[in-house]
Amino acid sequence: MGKKSVNIDMKKKTAEVDSKKKSAAIDAKKKAADASTKKKSADVSGKKKTAAAPIGPLTERSKVPAAATWDVSCIYADEKAWRQDCAALKELLPRLAALQGSLGEAEKVKEALDLQCEAGRILDKAYAYAGLQHDTDTTAAPLQKMKGEAEALLAAFGEAAAFIEPELLALGAEKIETFFAAEPGLAEYRHYLENLLRLANHVLSAQEEALFAMGQLSRTAAADAFRSLTNADLTFPAAKDSKGNAVQVSNGNYSLLQTNGDRALRRTAFRSLHETYHKFRHTLAATLNGSARTAAYFAKAHRYPDTLTGCLAGDNIPTSLYDGLIAACHEHLEPLHEYCKLKKKALGCKTLHVYDLYAPLAGGKGGEGFALSYEKACALVEEALAPLGEEYCRILHEGLTSRWLDVYENRGKRSGAYSWSVYGVHPYVLLNYHPGYNSISTIAHEMGHALHSWFSTRSQSYINSEYTIFCAEIASTCNEILLLEHCLKKADAKQRLFLLNQYLEAVRTTVYRQTLFAEFERHIHGSVNSGRSLTAQELEDHWLELNRVYYGPALKVDEELRSEWSRIPHFYTPFYVYKYATGYAAASAFAGAILKKEEGAAERYLGFLRAGGSDYSLAILQKAGVDLTTAAPVTVTLQNFAAKTEELARLLGAKKG
Repeated sequence: MGKKSVNIDMKKKTAEVDSKKKSAAIDAKKKAADASTKKKSADVSGKKKTAAAPIGPLTERSKVPAAATWDVSCIYADEKAWRQDCAALKELLPRLAALQGSLGEAEKVKEALDLQCEAGRILDKAYAYAGLQHDTDTTAAPLQKMKGEAEALLAAFGEAAAFIEPELLALGAEKIETFFAAEPGLAEYRHYLENLLRLANHVLSAQEEALFAMGQLSRTAAADAFRSLTNADLTFPAAKDSKGNAVQVSNGNYSLLQTNGDRALRRTAFRSLHETYHKFRHTLAATLNGSARTAAYFAKAHRYPDTLTGCLAGDNIPTSLYDGLIAACHEHLEPLHEYCKLKKKALGCKTLHVYDLYAPLAGGKGGEGFALSYEKACALVEEALAPLGEEYCRILHEGLTSRWLDVYENRGKRSGAYSWSVYGVHPYVLLNYHPGYNSISTIAHEMGHALHSWFSTRSQSYINSEYTIFCAEIASTCNEILLLEHCLKKADAKQRLFLLNQYLEAVRTTVYRQTLFAEFERHIHGSVNSGRSLTAQELEDHWLELNRVYYGPALKVDEELRSEWSRIPHFYTPFYVYKYATGYAAASAFAGAILKKEEGAAERYLGFLRAGGSDYSLAILQKAGVDLTTAAPVTVTLQNFAAKTEELARLLGAKKG
């Protein structure tokens, strides 16, 4: 709860197509079920022609059909109502601040925590209303202003509530334990208070915490500069296909271009994007350096030995888990090397380049059937997620047909995809949909996030509703796996080849690639913690070397790739990306049990969704039947990757024969 002012932006559960690219996705999101009627499709888009409309990166926001945009009026009817709530929050914060120095009694503790939650609920809505609209058009000055006002409220909230945790910690565990008997209403705050006491040595005095809260706005300056530059200001030269046709390149459609069967288009799109980023490498090195220095400052000030320890402490995750993930991947790099060899042979490439990694095998045959309209994509997702049960699918369908999602790319819209929960309302999902399997998977992925939030916010009190980032990617990835397995069941030979490649790409990009990111982050923050600055040259050299180690000799690591690190948004949220890899391992365990129809598997999974943040992440997973305290889940996932690579090799051999 005290982390509200630090982590509220993480409600966006970003899945920027790059880091979730996991096959141009495993990021993203995928969900929906039951390819029923055309009426259902019409309900999703508002009219059948929506999917065929000329909507793209240069489309003005005002030209996007309303039915394909999210409905923020569910949060506030209009800006006037938003401003009224902002004013109410401003009036409430002094009441909260006035309780400073009075938390020696149980009833005062409850009063302070109740007020903090009331303020937090208002702030959630106010911040979401401004932030969601801003992300659909980052160039609009009025929306920039609204978001700035919401960020100021966020900082004010942090300042007003800064005294609570230091005062509670000063009371000690023994005293607080007596409060539970004296004030039964504190029961809902038990996990919050116990978790707070666990972190006692890392919470500063009330005055010091207030100073940190006052500096909240400056803390995100580097990330804000990165987003403004990459989302609003950068433009990319057009790519050209093998026939010389010009093709627009954007952050939003880049991953789609990299899966195109036209090698010339992939190559020129790859160069267009990375050469543009390379021109700004010194600026982007400076923003990343500034972000890492800020993280190091906060970690050191809160008495953590380094940034890694400080970032993992909030989820109660030992650093040994992080290091163990990297070690497990290094122990199983050979299957990835073999996969690259197989892909090189299957594509008939004399040299396998980075821009070939996402290329479809067998010329993309088998994937044509997934170039679906948005409406049909939703129906496929609903069908695939049917094993999760009637309740889950009912809520899923409601979300897909009630404007929870902002579907298409437009000028100034934030790239990638994410889900954003709003307590007391419903989740919102940002997409940049382009017909193809990866975008279908993204619907499933993000709706996995959304329904995780839906179940947790309706099952838990506000203080216990927000699940940790460590658990965040599990529900989304479970949906991806269920979608893939569903499609495999219905696949012909060509589609099976396509889908097996999708599976291997998912593991490559979600486990191997995200672990590569995690290792790069360990280098970034290790350097800064040691007092060294990050230069563009050093970052580029280290990035190329890591890619050579992970992918092995079959892949030529092109020089243009040296600037890829500069476009990864998750690096501005330190030590986030490793959770994609651990999340994939946990999701594999859940999906496997559900598809095998193990007794109680679906119920245990829904129990995980409903648990929210009511316990520690590892404990919640253990109760649901998944244990991540060992390397076994990751190891089994990579062993499955090796087996699927062999299966794909046999299938390719059989097709040649």
